[in-house]
Amino acid sequence: MLDARTLSLVRAGFKAVLAVDDGPERLARSFYAHLFAEHPEFRAFFPAAMDQQRERFVKALAWVFDNLDRDERVVPFLEQLGRDHRKHGVDGSHLRAGSSALISAFRTFVGNEVWTDEIEAAWTSTLDLVSGSMAVAADSDEMPPYWGATVVDHQRLLDDLAVVRLQLDESIPYFPGQYVSVQIPQRPKLWRYLSPAIPSNPQGEIEFHVRRVSGGWVSPAIVGETVVGDRWAVSPPLGGLHVDRSIPEDVLMIAGGTGLAPLRAQIMDMARMSRNPRVHLFMSGIYPRDLYDAQTMWQLSLSNPWLTVVPVTEENEDPWWHASPTPELPAGMHHRLHGPIGKVVTQFGSWADRRIQVCGSPSMVRTTLYALRKVGTPMEHVQHDPL
Repeated sequence: MLDARTLSLVRAGFKAVLAVDDGPERLARSFYAHLFAEHPEFRAFFPAAMDQQRERFVKALAWVFDNLDRDERVVPFLEQLGRDHRKHGVDGSHLRAGSSALISAFRTFVGNEVWTDEIEAAWTSTLDLVSGSMAVAADSDEMPPYWGATVVDHQRLLDDLAVVRLQLDESIPYFPGQYVSVQIPQRPKLWRYLSPAIPSNPQGEIEFHVRRVSGGWVSPAIVGETVVGDRWAVSPPLGGLHVDRSIPEDVLMIAGGTGLAPLRAQIMDMARMSRNPRVHLFMSGIYPRDLYDAQTMWQLSLSNPWLTVVPVTEENEDPWWHASPTPELPAGMHHRLHGPIGKVVTQFGSWADRRIQVCGSPSMVRTTLYALRKVGTPMEHVQHDPL
């Protein structure tokens, strides 16, 4: 555990970075410059294009520094992060080596005239704790760094959305609601996080719902270039979304777009059991076309009376440029509601008696969390993956 003075110095230093318009980018560039100068061989672990790598690096740092005084949150996150880095060929020694490069980057950012022995000691002890937690987890993990998988089906449901099914070389022991990272042959060394849309099974089948992100490196290739027979790499699972069956409370699930996938996997898993809590699922999108899997969820609700599915869209009609006809919602399904998903859900109250999961794009999750807070929803009841 770090003392209050150390936490204060580290957080103040990082806030100074965030306060400058180009601060996060400068810090990340400086870190990788120092890292590759000290260890030139490390450059081979990273993709040629580093833009998204730098952005994710700063976001992870921000989350860690915000939660340094909450061991129950930060330690599992760091351990997962350490294990996840193994897919790049990294082990504990590489992770520990990054501490000195990050200290050098902070010293360069703030300037030697401000940098003191006390500040250096604070950063050293903090980063020793961070890198040590990651390194121990990476070196002690007994699972392989990734599994191989073959694409067996690729369905382009929309011009910007595809369902990809793969056959794993061997089954991955993930829990419904968790996510994995994948590497595709069209974009070597670029890994992207995806949530399986079906539970793990002994046959080694896995399914992903992928939406093309404008300006993205990987998702456009998955949607537009993936073909049957492609070989993917799939990392060990991360994340902790789940329905805690030891707590006798009903569940509210809020999905935006392909954020439906991890909720869908959990519902399919629950359908195997004889008794379940009530589940209200709000599946949402900007346009009606975004309710791409309404038929599946409707069928699940017909055979599982504990499940209620409510479709929601912000717009009443699809955009003019959408060429494919939008399937009608199944007959008998709840009528489609209109408006931002957070506003629609909170019209029904605070849902304070429910366990809540929110899945979707970072902006969708943030606005939904804001709407829930505004009506007094207990935030300790809400689960979502790191943003």
